[in-house]
Amino acid sequence: MSEFDVVIIGGGATGNVIARGLLKHTGFSVALVEANAYTSDGSHPGFDARVIALAKRTVDELAALDIDAGSAGAVPIKHIQVSDKGAAGLCQLNADDFHVSHFGQVISLKHLGEALQIPPETPGFSLFCPLHVSSVSRTQDATELTLSNGETLSARLVILADGGRSPLHEELGFERTAEDYRQTAIVVNVITQKPHEHRAYERFTPEGPVAFLPYDPGFATGHRNACGFSVVWTVSPERAETLMQSGDKTFIQALQKDFGWRQGAILQAGERTAYPLTLQRTVNTTTHRAVVCGNASQTLHPIAGQGFNLGLRDACALVAQLADADDPGAFHVLRRYALNREQDKKATITLTDGLVRLFSNDNRGLLAARNAGLMAMDNCPSLKSFFVRQTTGFAPGA
Repeated sequence: MSEFDVVIIGGGATGNVIARGLLKHTGFSVALVEANAYTSDGSHPGFDARVIALAKRTVDELAALDIDAGSAGAVPIKHIQVSDKGAAGLCQLNADDFHVSHFGQVISLKHLGEALQIPPETPGFSLFCPLHVSSVSRTQDATELTLSNGETLSARLVILADGGRSPLHEELGFERTAEDYRQTAIVVNVITQKPHEHRAYERFTPEGPVAFLPYDPGFATGHRNACGFSVVWTVSPERAETLMQSGDKTFIQALQKDFGWRQGAILQAGERTAYPLTLQRTVNTTTHRAVVCGNASQTLHPIAGQGFNLGLRDACALVAQLADADDPGAFHVLRRYALNREQDKKATITLTDGLVRLFSNDNRGLLAARNAGLMAMDNCPSLKSFFVRQTTGFAPGA
């Protein structure tokens, strides 16, 4: 049996951030168990072709772990425009007005994965891959994990960071709830007529939001393009099925109609992917010598780009809590972590879920209220500041 202070289940972004943080800030021995095979370019399901917006705080915390998002092809967001289809109200946000260099940075998960990977020969670190946990047993002082190859690991703390995909949640005593939004997100990279100039868009429609994130699809090949965007387009499941099967011309025309002409014509659209949208939450963050973290703890709607960033705040907060602990799996240590994360989780989930319900409908009364609200926020610095603090990760309790 191999003994470790901490065993992390899941080698995606959350798992790697926690492992990096523990190796840098503690003397704990760390094992990472990942079911999918790693390759030199980081291509496994945790680091797929999707593009994400890293909030300003997330960028800062990654930098503290020696991860420079900019060198991995990230594009800064310096301006944000929020609008509602069919209404005149809109809100403009500019980073300079808040005395920050940017609101966040847009990066592909693939490139982030390459930057996050920990060399297997790192002192104090062990990688078990491609393997999964086949059984679990517990004692007062440790959790024993039997891997799919028959090897057994003992850990004073197990961190579940597998995105919620495995049956380990139930085995470790975590209760999970799910709510179907009856929406599908279509993700696609596009090239527009006008350069992005570091501007992101959140455009609300009755079916759901359309987000345009400034992105350089040519970073990996060296063919840089200042007119690229990564698009997250939320529609009904029925419409998503039609759009996924349509030709490029029909697809671009439909996207142009929902988004508008702020960037001129949409000239090209790349490969499309689609996934259903749900709100999933783990009721209890901790059990005996186990904690759930990142998307394994909560999976949010992509509106306002909060889910991934909330998960990484979980990861960094957990590392900070464990840095002062003698026993990483002690009840009081995990309890303190859960209490410290409660306010941020609740506020972010409430904001995200509330925006979905407020903006993803065509109720005329709500349309008028949304229109008035956007205009009010555009003219009220305190409202803008509240929104920016929440979405960049600097809200009270975050």
